[in-house]
Amino acid sequence: MPEGDFMSGLTFLVVVAVLLGIPVVLYNRLVSARNGYKNAFAQIDVQLTRRYDLIPNLVETAKGYLAHERGTLEAVISARNAAAAGLKGAAAAPGDPAAVRALAGAEGALSASLGRLFAVAEAYPDLKANQTMAALMEELTSTENRVAYARQAYNDAVLAYNNTREVFPSNLVAGTFGFQAAAPLEIESAAKRSAPEVKFG
Repeated sequence: MPEGDFMSGLTFLVVVAVLLGIPVVLYNRLVSARNGYKNAFAQIDVQLTRRYDLIPNLVETAKGYLAHERGTLEAVISARNAAAAGLKGAAAAPGDPAAVRALAGAEGALSASLGRLFAVAEAYPDLKANQTMAALMEELTSTENRVAYARQAYNDAVLAYNNTREVFPSNLVAGTFGFQAAAPLEIESAAKRSAPEVKFG
């Protein structure tokens, strides 16, 4: 075989290897970014589950003091159950826009109902002085802070993934292999972005 043909053949193989290698590298980068936001959502799942587990204890403690506020307590439990269902749906499809939107709406409703409970509880000095209630409120506030941190980490991971899938030439690989855009977990208003303000004790 003449040297020129050998070099042409070698050049052809190198070009083919590069052309095949680039999509593989881009595909792997997309998979890593997708796994990153899914892992970040798992941390939200852990913290929200912890929050949901605290709420029944909070309501049970308040029940003895807020006998005339049964509607408020039932609204909190109902909102908690709806949020837990929203979390289950979003955990099954992290990043799915419809599932994340449903979770965000349920979380907003839960925050609003908890806010009403806290406002009502302010009028009951005995409840404010209850050590169990104070401990639950402190733990709930701590959990809210962890949720906010986990949400930020998730949103950062979603941004990194979406950027990776939208830039050229990754967008060609993303389109070919069905990498869909992921949705961040948005909070509708500034009031809902912060943890509920708790003034017990």
